[in-house]
Amino acid sequence: MTEPGAADAAVAGAVSAARAVAAETAHTFADAFGDRLTAVYLLGSLAYGGYAPAVSDIDLAVVLADRRPADPATVTAIVDRLRGQSALHAKLSVFWGSLPALREGRDDGRFPAIDRVQLAGQGRLLLGDAVADQMAGASDRDLLLESAGFAAGLLASDEVVGEFHQPRRLLKDAVWFTKAVLFPVRFLRGASTTNDEAIDWYLGRPGRTGEDLVRLAARVRAGAPLEPAEAEPALAAGLAPLYRVYIDDHLVRLRRTAAPADLVTAFIRWRERLPA
Repeated sequence: MTEPGAADAAVAGAVSAARAVAAETAHTFADAFGDRLTAVYLLGSLAYGGYAPAVSDIDLAVVLADRRPADPATVTAIVDRLRGQSALHAKLSVFWGSLPALREGRDDGRFPAIDRVQLAGQGRLLLGDAVADQMAGASDRDLLLESAGFAAGLLASDEVVGEFHQPRRLLKDAVWFTKAVLFPVRFLRGASTTNDEAIDWYLGRPGRTGEDLVRLAARVRAGAPLEPAEAEPALAAGLAPLYRVYIDDHLVRLRRTAAPADLVTAFIRWRERLPA
């Protein structure tokens, strides 16, 4: 068994290494964009705490002075090149946009509303000028529709729904396992919450569905190995019921906010395709 002090030191070392990759990435963007680079911020668990070396991404926000046609290709090329350097670099997730758009609450690059809210409230400046206090907010409706659209587009796909019926990737990919289990927990709590906050909130609820599965995902997120013999029965018992709770909750919210009919329909069909 790893001693607590050694475990803490290992996490601290992992955080330091991840932040070094973030700093390297910030300077790479500075070299590429020059005076057009306004700021680079840390987002996610490296900014607000709770970084889990086994599963956490290295989230960065790149703010440009303006937006030009070649920018998407430039950002993609930089991120792809850096991700190829090491397993740690492969964790990079870069959100970007122009300062004028962010001031107006728009996305003109790759900057979802959830991450714009996080930048304004929890971003940690790495390079450039402090501009987070200039960011426009996002309405609760915008956050709801965006997170629901993400869920319907990714988690309701045939490939992912197939994992509910016969898990394969979920039994061997710790990152995917924790994301799949904790996504509904986090978005039941609220789009802008952290994983740790959402786990604590959910496990404190009465009549919580899929409790054993959520506890297992929390342990794996903290660094415990993903053991198929333990995960398979927990997934069979808890994953579909957990998602039914999430989908039913969001169907009420979507209807209450007069969400687009196709999004509501996507959630209804998603629920119908889950295992009974």
